[in-house]
Amino acid sequence: MLDALDLPRESAVGFGTSATACTLGALATARRALLARQGWDFDRQGLAGAPEIKVVVSELVHITVKKALRILGFGLDRIVYASVDADGGVDVSRLPPLDDRTVLCLQAGEVNTGGFDPFAQAIARAREAGAWVHVDGAFGLWARTSSLAPLTAGIEQADSWTTDAHKWLNTPYDCAMVICRDARALAEAMNSDAVYMSAGADAQKNLTLEFSRRARGVPVWAALRTLGRSGIAQMVERHHAQAQRIGEELSRLGFEVLNRVVLNQVLFRCSTDAGTQALRSAVQASGETWFGGTIWQGRPALRISVSSWRTRDEDVQALVQLLARLRDAKQAD
Repeated sequence: MLDALDLPRESAVGFGTSATACTLGALATARRALLARQGWDFDRQGLAGAPEIKVVVSELVHITVKKALRILGFGLDRIVYASVDADGGVDVSRLPPLDDRTVLCLQAGEVNTGGFDPFAQAIARAREAGAWVHVDGAFGLWARTSSLAPLTAGIEQADSWTTDAHKWLNTPYDCAMVICRDARALAEAMNSDAVYMSAGADAQKNLTLEFSRRARGVPVWAALRTLGRSGIAQMVERHHAQAQRIGEELSRLGFEVLNRVVLNQVLFRCSTDAGTQALRSAVQASGETWFGGTIWQGRPALRISVSSWRTRDEDVQALVQLLARLRDAKQAD
């Protein structure tokens, strides 16, 4: 994994059930490490009376990060939100103040637009302040395997990352990863050694939330071994090209494409909100394709995400034709 994603080779990799579970592990590790730097023993003293750890996230933070923060007791009303630019990336010029008691959460591949935060600039600010940087990279971290790697420039300077295998590696669900630059910090935070079952710091039960667990690393290894470096790159680049083609064709057909297609997401809508919602229902009832709806800037939108290894160029053309046909049929009603 570290070789494929070109992340610091000394990092620890834990294979967990989901991005949510892995984010829980990463953020718990971040808080524990920052408190230790303040001379606070989190394991023994807990949170009562502890120095407050502040969390800064994007206005477009993914719900799994917010869920993890809520479960960890950070308090949703105490989260600090960073403003974003027109493409959905954090605006570094308006980044809230950071210090050595701050966790800054960035993202690679925003869920609607596929956009990337400006890692090099944001992480430089965080490092200068002594903050911990976590990157939610469910989709976007895989850009590092391909010619799209410049989108992630500077991301390797973060402290922790999460990503999914069920997306671009096409493994079954229930397979995600937490990656932590400080392997010892993750292992100490997640340690579950017992007198009857102890193991090394790199044992999976000491890197994830679960004690009893299956070997999720096996399907990941199988996918990496089968595809190889060039196979992953080709798939990411093909899906990117297919998403760009979808965006171009939808624009030509009069749909409003709302994002720059920088990765594999296409965000679009019809001329009216009612038309957008009607098209979503028609698509899902068609049995020919499926994608979900979303809300973008307060209005309904539609979100196409290209990631299946089976998606061919012919499928892309069929999708575009289907959308045009269903829209025109609804407008004729």
